[in-house]
Amino acid sequence: MSATITGAAVVAGICGRPVRQSMSPVIHNAWIAAAGLNAAYVPFGPGEEQFESFVEGLRGGAIRGLNVTMPFKEQALACADRCSDLARLAGAANLLVFETDGTIVADNTDGPGLIEAIAVQAPGFELTAAPVVILGAGGAARGAAAALALAGAPKVSIVNRTVARAQAIARTIGGVVEAASDRELDTLLAGAGLVINATSLGLGGGAGPEARLELTPKAAVVMDMVYKPLRTEFLQRAEQAGRRTVDGLEMLLRQAVPSFEAFFGAAPPASVDVRALALAQLGETSQ
Repeated sequence: MSATITGAAVVAGICGRPVRQSMSPVIHNAWIAAAGLNAAYVPFGPGEEQFESFVEGLRGGAIRGLNVTMPFKEQALACADRCSDLARLAGAANLLVFETDGTIVADNTDGPGLIEAIAVQAPGFELTAAPVVILGAGGAARGAAAALALAGAPKVSIVNRTVARAQAIARTIGGVVEAASDRELDTLLAGAGLVINATSLGLGGGAGPEARLELTPKAAVVMDMVYKPLRTEFLQRAEQAGRRTVDGLEMLLRQAVPSFEAFFGAAPPASVDVRALALAQLGETSQ
C-alpha cells in the first residue's frame, strides 16, 4: 500500500452537483490503496454554470481524468475533442481523459457497466434474444438504449409519458430503438426479455415506476438503475412476480472498472470487495 502521495501522484476524480453522496471516491481509493499506487481520486462540485470553464482549465493533464455524473454528462461530451461511438450515440459522457497535448477524450462506461451487471446477476441471459423495455427518457435511458443497440438487442422500446422525449432518443440512435407511450406498456411488457427502470422513481425508498411486471415472460430479467435503497420497490415487485433482478449498485461498480483502467493504466485489484464497501457505505447488509 502506498504510504504517501508525492508530487508525482496521478490524480483523477468525480465531478457532479451534488457530489457528496457519490460512492466513486470510496471505490477508486480502495483500489488505489490495494494496488499501492501513488495516486488519489477526489470529488469536485463546480457550480452548474462553471462546469465548462472547470473542464477547460484541466486541459494538458493537470489531472488525468474525470468521471462525470449528473447534471454534467451532456456538457462533458460537448467539451471533448474526441469521443467514443458509444458516447456519441448516448449523447453524454461519464468519462473524460485529459491528454498531455491538451486533447480531451470522452467515453461513456455506463452502458458497458449495465451489460456487465446483467451478466453477473442474471447469468445466461442473452441480450440478443428478446426485446428490451426501458422506462424513462432521460440521459440514463439514452445511454442504456445506445449500449443495448450496439450489443445486438433485437428491439429497444423507450417508454415515457412524454412521448416526444422518447422519440428524440429514438431518432438520434436509430436502428432497433423505438419510442412508445405508457399506454403501450402492457403490450410491450408481455413480450419483453429485459425491463429497465431508467427513471429516478424509487430513489430513497419511494414507489418505482408503474409497470405490471407480472405480465412479462417468466424468463424475463428486471433491472433498476436506482441503488439507494439496494432492493427498490420496483425490484421487490419483480421478485414477487418470480423474475430475476439486477440492482443498480452492480452497474455502478462495473462502470467504474474501465474508468480506473483509463486513469491509472491498470486493472483494479481483484482482492478488494468493493461491493461490500459500497454496501457498508449505503448501510445495507451484504447480498
